[in-house]
Amino acid sequence: MKTKTATPTGVLGAAAALAVAALAMTAAAPATGAPAARVRFVAHLDLAAGQRPENIALEPDGSADVTFAYGRQVARITRDGRVDVLATLPAPPADAVTPALTAPFLGGIVRAQDGTLYFLYATGTGDLTGLWRLSPGGTPERVAALPADGLPNGLALDPRGDALYAADSVLGVVWRVPTTGGAPVPWATGPELEPAGFLGANGVKVHNGAVWVTNLDRGTVLRVPIGPGGAAGPVRIRATGLVNIDDFDFTGPGDTLLAAINADNEVALVQPDGTHLVVLTAADGLEGPTSVAVRGDTAYIASAAYFTDHDPDVLAARIAPGR
Repeated sequence: MKTKTATPTGVLGAAAALAVAALAMTAAAPATGAPAARVRFVAHLDLAAGQRPENIALEPDGSADVTFAYGRQVARITRDGRVDVLATLPAPPADAVTPALTAPFLGGIVRAQDGTLYFLYATGTGDLTGLWRLSPGGTPERVAALPADGLPNGLALDPRGDALYAADSVLGVVWRVPTTGGAPVPWATGPELEPAGFLGANGVKVHNGAVWVTNLDRGTVLRVPIGPGGAAGPVRIRATGLVNIDDFDFTGPGDTLLAAINADNEVALVQPDGTHLVVLTAADGLEGPTSVAVRGDTAYIASAAYFTDHDPDVLAARIAPGR
């Protein structure tokens, strides 16, 4: 198990209150072709308070919305590094058991253009597990139920804004759910999405006419085309050899992506041909990275410290222009 060194290499600053929107000068790209990074902390989070960030979505003003996986909270990290809790979800009965994880789990989060936040909650109970919505200034409400014997994890919003895709890590299903709520549809299934001992389908994004999904156990990046009428095409494997891969984001309009490799304290650059290279490690401040959000030439990485139990945090890294 890797832990963070006392003085992380490449770190520009360790202050908890840093603006999310901008970083210092860009480093020159190394000969390996990886995006050079200058890294600094956006915020150090409170482990004792359950502030383990599972997923991240960016606000227009540069603040970041996160889910605290086992704290049952949605929070906003402001530009000055302050952590504001936006909502706390109801606790299930004491005897409830969340599949694979035992404890209640808050997973993926996305932001719609009107500021509405959507996120996934799993409790092992039929009355709480599903897709939840938080409108600006409102209170959280469940808009679609998902199977209590599953683990809804990654979440992506269709660019048209009318549907969301939710990856279930236990059932090995990608669900399609209308943003207005209602019955979810099992949009994509298959052995490529299923777990192989622990968790299967995990992170998910909609990009270039397809739904992209990672499989944590199998270490794969998958692409599922969105066909005529919105139907799922065949599941295709685009990258392998990335065991412990969690969520991810694309670096630009092309198919190059940055992926969080959770238990290994790494972020990997994955090229369109499936080749990949580790570009950030524990030496840069990663503590069990769970998710990546890219805006322009900056990548924001949430670390939940699941395996280190040390310092959950959010980092920002300057990257070379995406392709």
